[in-house]
Amino acid sequence: MIGGWDGAIRLKGLRRFGIAITVLNILGHTVLGFEQSYAQPLASLATTYAMELFLEWSEARSHGRTPRFLLGGVRGFIDFLLPAHITGLAVAMLLYANEQIWPVVFASAVAIGQKALLRVKVNGKYRHFLNPSNFGITATLLAFPSIGIAPPYHFTEGMTGPGDWALPLVIIGTGSFVNARFTGRLPLIAAWLGGFALQAGVRSWLHATPLSVTLGPMTGVAFILYTFYMVTDPATTPQRKWAQVAFGAGVALAYGVLVAQHIVFDLFFSLTLVCTARGIGLYVLESLAQRSRAPGPSVAAATVGTPQS
Repeated sequence: MIGGWDGAIRLKGLRRFGIAITVLNILGHTVLGFEQSYAQPLASLATTYAMELFLEWSEARSHGRTPRFLLGGVRGFIDFLLPAHITGLAVAMLLYANEQIWPVVFASAVAIGQKALLRVKVNGKYRHFLNPSNFGITATLLAFPSIGIAPPYHFTEGMTGPGDWALPLVIIGTGSFVNARFTGRLPLIAAWLGGFALQAGVRSWLHATPLSVTLGPMTGVAFILYTFYMVTDPATTPQRKWAQVAFGAGVALAYGVLVAQHIVFDLFFSLTLVCTARGIGLYVLESLAQRSRAPGPSVAAATVGTPQS
């Protein structure tokens, strides 16, 4: 975990994330009005589970150790698959591929696969730096021009009256609790929301657009889910408070720039860009740290010329 997120707290947070997104998907396909087929989340989960298990088995075999999913019995096996479970449901919930299954499978495979390929060394351990579900969605949107994002209305399509307000309030309440209690990402959320409002105000002023229009995305359930359950991913965001503020503000800034360039799917692209920039920064810092730890030429020469006892 980048930034030292405690393992026990991490696991508790993952469990609650997993329960929340599972309940949302069940309600979405039965009550709320999700427009994807039942087959798509099932295919996505099958892909993320298989990829996670295979990659862990491969890495464990190459290092001569026992795969983590074989430790801790049934409960340990379930806990191991929690990240894959969350990623699979998020991808299937947010992508809209009409009746196609393979683009969803592609997104799920990319989301998990990049965790093994795109990594940087932090404190002596390799960590992935790209938000898995967000990057899987980003790659799919770029690779398949016919694929889009689930329409915002489908989160409350089957609800009327107070239900239109109840669901967002529940998501905000549970998301705030999880991020305050388990991830510690409230500074990031505050910076993201403040930065989004600021860029909306700037764009409104520059282009003489009603402020209600530029702030409009903040009223959607998709934006709320993104705010509390995607941009806050502890594994791919900073731990220190001021670094969180910079990260959240950076995502908002990238969003504003992309919107000004008339680029669609800005929420996902902006997070991918900022995660990539952070990954490059971590790589540079680690390279500089390794260089500072390495012995100088004179020390190395002296070491080579010293007789061994």
